[in-house]
Amino acid sequence: MPRTIWKGAVSFGLVHIPVALVPATTRQGIDFDWLDKRSMDRVGYKRINKTTGEDIDSENIVKGVEYEKGHYIVLSDEEIKAAHPKATQTVDIVAFVDARDISFLYIDTPYYLTPDRRGEKVYALLRETLIQTGKVGIANVVLRNKQHLAVVMPLGKALVMNTLRWADEVRGAEYLELKEEALDPDLAERELDMAKRLVEDMTEKWKPEQYKDTFQDQIMDLVEKKAREGKLEAVGGPEEALDRRSADVIDLTELLKRSLAAKPGKARAAGEEQADQAEKPETKGKTAGKAKASKATASRTRKAPATGSKSSKKAS
Repeated sequence: MPRTIWKGAVSFGLVHIPVALVPATTRQGIDFDWLDKRSMDRVGYKRINKTTGEDIDSENIVKGVEYEKGHYIVLSDEEIKAAHPKATQTVDIVAFVDARDISFLYIDTPYYLTPDRRGEKVYALLRETLIQTGKVGIANVVLRNKQHLAVVMPLGKALVMNTLRWADEVRGAEYLELKEEALDPDLAERELDMAKRLVEDMTEKWKPEQYKDTFQDQIMDLVEKKAREGKLEAVGGPEEALDRRSADVIDLTELLKRSLAAKPGKARAAGEEQADQAEKPETKGKTAGKAKASKATASRTRKAPATGSKSSKKAS
């Protein structure tokens, strides 16, 4: 079943269409963790004072906006929260425009709109109207306390809502400062004909599944190859290291208890004999041999920490 992230309605005029919002994309990628190469412990992020280099507790951090160079206006969490737009649970269509007028530069994140609460008929009505008129709806919507401009458009038998970038977030072509040779070139007819033929020869149907992220594939192939070769590094954080130490202590304590309970007389005798032999140089080698054997027994009994490898791929 698709994962619904928002429920509300598409509204225009007096028309009200109950809908649910479903992500139309997923993000993939390699999740690289930072590790300390000396100990294979995980490396985290620290909040530090950039002037003193000291660690900063979260209660001492405030949010500020740079008003002038080196001068900030500090805002409280309450002031920031009050400025957030209130969620209305409505995709409020404010206008309809020609679909071809919206540049792809404005398209941000796509979502599917699915009919909800028996809204199938009016959902289909909006879809067919947009298809036959060649129009799309420009809407305002609030998602996760953030205000978005959006466009509602048909896609096959479904309706899609794409969030849009605001006008001040999109740079015009004049930003490139193109030279006159690129703006108004003197192209020969023969050059244009050859270029058109090349484009026609390379034209094929759009099949997105035939294009792959080669970096991701090569990294995962390398990870699998190293795993097969046994090149696995045991990685543990402070809590895991503490758990392992605790387990060792418990196991060793239990071993000693069992040893003393099984043969208390021999255990005491062995202790006395070891004290006597510590004063005799000729028995030093024998004592060392017994100690070494005792360590080997404890090592075999002690539970070894588990090792493993974890690799993941990432997924709007």
